[in-house]
Amino acid sequence: MPAGATRPARDICSDCGLCDSRWVAYVRRACAFLHQGFEAMEQAAHGRSRDLENEDELYFGVSRTMATARLRQPLEGAQWTGIVSRIGVRALESGLVDAVLCVQQSPDDRFTPVPILARTPEQVLAARVNKPTLSPNLKVLEQLPGSGIRRLLAIGVGCQVQALRAVQNTLPLDQLYVLGLPCVDNVSRAGLQTFLESSSRSPDTVVHYEFMQDFRIHFRHSDGSTETVPFFGLDTPRLKDVFAPSCLSCFDYTNAGADLVVGYMGAEFGRQWLVVRNGLGEQLLDLVRPELDMAPVTSRGDRRAAVQQGIDAYDKAVKLPRWLAELVGAVVQRIGPKGLEYARFSIDSHFTRNALWVRRHHPEIAERHIPAFAQRIVSRYRLPST
Repeated sequence: MPAGATRPARDICSDCGLCDSRWVAYVRRACAFLHQGFEAMEQAAHGRSRDLENEDELYFGVSRTMATARLRQPLEGAQWTGIVSRIGVRALESGLVDAVLCVQQSPDDRFTPVPILARTPEQVLAARVNKPTLSPNLKVLEQLPGSGIRRLLAIGVGCQVQALRAVQNTLPLDQLYVLGLPCVDNVSRAGLQTFLESSSRSPDTVVHYEFMQDFRIHFRHSDGSTETVPFFGLDTPRLKDVFAPSCLSCFDYTNAGADLVVGYMGAEFGRQWLVVRNGLGEQLLDLVRPELDMAPVTSRGDRRAAVQQGIDAYDKAVKLPRWLAELVGAVVQRIGPKGLEYARFSIDSHFTRNALWVRRHHPEIAERHIPAFAQRIVSRYRLPST
């Protein structure tokens, strides 16, 4: 698409990159923000759609198995232990794939994403650590024709995976594997700077950060030090509108179209959550299974009261003084939801917020845009008037 052209999804475009490739002709049926097709996508990728009467599938999508894990020998420089990067490396080393679609960073800015078709383990490792900004991953599909790449592992977030699945059968590939990351609340580069400046003691030295299961944001700095800030201490009035409109209208937190999902949200603190959705996901997990310390998923606590309180606090843009935020954080960390219940807390909190945002900002699409599973979850809570 020519520079400066209006994206078909307009203000809720996630800049997934499809419009920057020759597959732009498919965008009106492929874009997650123009066309929601969860059931068809799940059926095509996994052989069936999620069972809405099964509480786990209602929240987390189609799954064969769920577990938690960490690498016994963590990768140096990885954001957590490095499971995603290790899978990418093993996929290349084993000959399972010819390339890995992943995201490196600009040499000029650590948070500016640079999508790449990595052909070597070194290129995959150079992509470790999340970049919490909108990333045009799918623009590198343009490089596939004539590249010799016939088997591809694509690592991406939900909106990218939805678009990729929609054009999968038109790609010059013999096999596609999809490793998904749970994703929520990305920002533009300018928005990220606002977030860092309002949240961290040293915004210019932050290497990576994550909203973690202990209800704190964990910042890692370039000197190796770690800084934590309670969720409840964020400058909500300043940050309320900093997240990308695409993220405020997204309901694919758990990456429903991926073969295998790796993230932190459904695991106890210090571990990663694994969701195997189909046989291809099993193949990806088998690449690293011998290197993992694995354990069953767990679930403790009750999220519902905390979610309802959070809905009201966010809508009113409440900002707590730091001492009170620390106190609330300590209490919630001790008695709050853990494991899968924490994941449901996070999903409930974001789905209710996003449903309210869509109904207020795009009422003309709300009915068709909010998928059935999200509507069922949102209906369990009392939302402010639109």
